[in-house]
Amino acid sequence: MKQVNIHGPGVVSIDEVPEPEPGPRDAVVKVSACGICGSDVGYIAAGGLMGPSDQPMPIGHEFSGTVEAVGSEVRGIEVGVRVVVNPISDENSIGNGAPQGAFAPRVLVPNAAAGHSLHPISADLPMDVAALAEPLSVGLQGVDQTKPQAGERAVVFGAGPIGLAAVAGLRFRGVEDIVSVDLSARRLEIARKLGARATLNPADGDVNEALRELHGSVLLYGAPMVGSDILIEASGAGPVIEQVLGNAKPDARFSIVALHRNPVPVNFMLVMMKQLQIVGSMGYPEDWSDALRILETADLSPMVTHRFALDAFHEALDVARQPALGAKVMIVNED
Repeated sequence: MKQVNIHGPGVVSIDEVPEPEPGPRDAVVKVSACGICGSDVGYIAAGGLMGPSDQPMPIGHEFSGTVEAVGSEVRGIEVGVRVVVNPISDENSIGNGAPQGAFAPRVLVPNAAAGHSLHPISADLPMDVAALAEPLSVGLQGVDQTKPQAGERAVVFGAGPIGLAAVAGLRFRGVEDIVSVDLSARRLEIARKLGARATLNPADGDVNEALRELHGSVLLYGAPMVGSDILIEASGAGPVIEQVLGNAKPDARFSIVALHRNPVPVNFMLVMMKQLQIVGSMGYPEDWSDALRILETADLSPMVTHRFALDAFHEALDVARQPALGAKVMIVNED
């Protein structure tokens, strides 16, 4: 079968590999859709998980599909069930340095017998939307780190797939006054469709001044601070952190879910004076029930802006490398 593999920095190809065969504790999933993640783009640029290695690295970890085979020790999941897959549960790292990757017609899910990897989905949930379960779980985890309460005011910096997932997660947690900030007009449009009350483009003016108009201001030693309760950094832009710390009100909660590859300076005098709560968010919990509930009850289809066949992976990758063109780029396989 065909499978997308990284062979070196910037070198990725669609290779012919053997069909997966499950052991007693494994399952094989026929892949319907798999999203291109920002980490996939990073892996390709680096030539592997942490850089080049002597073995090709399969990628693809945001996927949905149908169980095609199960090992003799797997219980509770039958052939034919539609599922999404947690790629890093049960000691797996599918698409993240393991021998398995989901940019392929089929993928082996090792240790499926442990019972945490495969999550059934309803028959009427579109498979490309279902494949958003993994990034949605990442965004929801970033939201939950702030312990949101209904009626609070939130700002999400960055309207890529994780930022958009955070908007959906905030709405699910009862937060309705959400502002999305991004440089892409198309992504901001999607944020509004997912429930953002307002959107701001930094190219159009002072974001903090606009946030004070939307969320009010709180005086700190005579200086007006932004009145938002929750701040979520999903942009990956280092200067955003400095801006947030300088303009956040006292006792604001700040969750950092974006990947910052370079060190970012932090003024801890501001953190102390304002008693800010800063928390990082990595990955997601094994319990995907809330993320699946969002998928089943909210319309997240606007997040999927591009769909390509597996053979067109390089074309899809070119789109994924240009964030302003849309949100989630999905590789879809025909039944």
